[in-house]
Amino acid sequence: MYLPLRAISVFHAAARAGSISSAAEELNVTPSAVSQQIQSLETHLGTSLMVKVGRGVALTEAGERYFSMIAEEIDRISEATQSIRGLRPVTLLTVRATPTLSSKWLLPRLRSFLEANPDLEVRLNGTNEVTDFTRETVDVEIRHGRGQWPGLYTEGLAEEWFFPVCRPEYAAPASMDVADVPQHRLIQSVKSQVQWPYWFSVNKFTPPNQMRRVLFDRSHMAIDAAADGIGLALESSLMMWRELREGTLICPVRKPPRISQTTQWIVCPVDHLRKNKVNLFIEWLRAEVAVWQAQHTPLPFTD
Repeated sequence: MYLPLRAISVFHAAARAGSISSAAEELNVTPSAVSQQIQSLETHLGTSLMVKVGRGVALTEAGERYFSMIAEEIDRISEATQSIRGLRPVTLLTVRATPTLSSKWLLPRLRSFLEANPDLEVRLNGTNEVTDFTRETVDVEIRHGRGQWPGLYTEGLAEEWFFPVCRPEYAAPASMDVADVPQHRLIQSVKSQVQWPYWFSVNKFTPPNQMRRVLFDRSHMAIDAAADGIGLALESSLMMWRELREGTLICPVRKPPRISQTTQWIVCPVDHLRKNKVNLFIEWLRAEVAVWQAQHTPLPFTD
């Protein structure tokens, strides 16, 4: 099967740069030549990959999916080429994690791992898509779920506590009873393992049939919405640790029930544990979790 390798390479450069002109400068060709190669690839694939946005470009849904599928392979080819040319070999650690964990928990801590391991390069793939380790070059994944994946090494990241939160200007700490909660707009992350109906059932409270809601498909969006004063969110202490520490989110409910789960899991094939880079990362994760637990913002539960 014919593969338009030049066009694929040009698309990769433009998608990574987010700009036709930047890709042209990197490839030492004209912007027109870059556009022609991308158009050629779109014709070959039978779908649009990019659209112009201001002075740059943005990927379509098909473009994002295609880029995510080819990026790792092109990076591997680039790494292999540099190695053969005698340049300093680079050890790449590819980590996949959910978007919320990536942005809210991993990214603020990642510098310490990079500083401790200067010979490693890290590729952090923030997605909810489950890794197929037989086809994808992912070293280790932090997967959202219940920890039941036969045939894979699985280790819970941390125990998380779930409780309602809001902006302190929206309501004062411990200023609401459970019966007051349905009077407010309820922010919900549709993929969260702890939802409002379950929270009400644990409280032995039956809410009205009609409640105001706003739904998000990412927990980090629900957390940010609560911090922006939209309403009450039911979220995880692991994901909103920074907002709790800084006081941009508080628990407005008196004596909320203790609801804890482990929803994030370190996952990889057992043979990946023989890789030094994987062991370094897992050991670092364990240490960071221990630090987070030791510095835990006081939880809004009464004994």
